[in-house]
Amino acid sequence: MSLIVHYPWTKVERGQGFFVPCLDTEAVREDGLKQAVFLHLLDAQAKVGIRGGLSGVWFYRPPPPA
Repeated sequence: MSLIVHYPWTKVERGQGFFVPCLDTEAVREDGLKQAVFLHLLDAQAKVGIRGGLSGVWFYRPPPPA
């Protein structure tokens, strides 16, 4: 199965993130992190959760160390 999801990793700076609503959270989480590694964003992280009543995955890059 091929997922058709646009992950805006090229626009995400450290300390920012984006939410992808979905039902198959594990597949989307895995696909999104693969996209991040492909773009050499090795600090990318993902958390499954609910936002605005929708299940999905929150992708983010942690803020830089203080």
